[in-house]
Amino acid sequence: MSDLIRHPWADPPGPGEAVEIAEGVLWLRLPLPMKLDHVNVFALEEPDGWTLVDTGLDWRKGREALEAALSGPLGGRPVTRLLITHHHPDHIGLAGVLQARFGSELITSRTSFLMARMLTLDVQDRPSDASMAFAAASGMSAERLAARRDERPFNFADVVAAFDPGYTRVRAGEVIVLGGRRWQVRVGHGHAPEHVTLWEEDGPLVLAGDQILPGISPHLGVYLTEADADPVSEWIAACRDLRAHARPDHLVLPGHKTPFTGLAARLDQLIDNHVSALDRIEAFLEVPRRAPDCFVTLFKREIGDAEYGLALSETLAHLNALHHAGRARREIDADGVWQWHGN
Repeated sequence: MSDLIRHPWADPPGPGEAVEIAEGVLWLRLPLPMKLDHVNVFALEEPDGWTLVDTGLDWRKGREALEAALSGPLGGRPVTRLLITHHHPDHIGLAGVLQARFGSELITSRTSFLMARMLTLDVQDRPSDASMAFAAASGMSAERLAARRDERPFNFADVVAAFDPGYTRVRAGEVIVLGGRRWQVRVGHGHAPEHVTLWEEDGPLVLAGDQILPGISPHLGVYLTEADADPVSEWIAACRDLRAHARPDHLVLPGHKTPFTGLAARLDQLIDNHVSALDRIEAFLEVPRRAPDCFVTLFKREIGDAEYGLALSETLAHLNALHHAGRARREIDADGVWQWHGN
């Protein structure tokens, strides 16, 4: 299937640069301070300025790159609207900065707005007792728990600028006009709830955010806020629904990596990867396991300190999927840690 996936642009835009994807559609890239070191932002030309699809993270280099884009390829024209695909900070982080400068209208799904709003208001200097209990039950070692207890946890507000309390809602099935193009709104789940994707009604463009990525799989994680969630099954179901709309001429504009064609093949590939991962973990549960025991089986490599938190949340997501499907069961051992058993 990888032979069916093509990347028309070998090189991404550099800082302060843009690649023209189609008439009036520019591809920008902003830096991120992590292993996945960038996020894509797409600018759609309007009569009175620009619509930006996603905004990047609020940090020094992100603001500098945004300024370079505004004064460079965007020609100093205002950003009148912001379409936010989902609530994650690398996609909504600079929305408030743009609103403060231009009065930009923020457009997104209701769940995306409420999640971002809630998380930016929930600032903690130290982990809560509930979050520590969740980490312990998940199988985190005593040494890691002790180190975590005295660390400031990640807070959305540290990397998401304060944004206006009002927004414009989009729903699945609606048509929205951005950049002079009509877009069908289709909603994904799993990576983020009510994740907005836009499909050009009379053309080939698909603004996919992080729902459909090339080269990597979107993160599917379980956290304290919804410990029994099943994002893996939700994401697989959403991808199967979206696949019914895939056409050979589609050009996918993703939140990370580079634009690509071969949408149906990529969706099949992504779905198969997670289905295979579930099968591997189910076989591994022939004896009781804790979540960290499953890391190598799921990821096919050792997990380091920098990746541990995301790996744990993604492993829990796959174990929850097996549990909800009746393919595994969860019990609390004598140490208060979840043990996972195959059925």
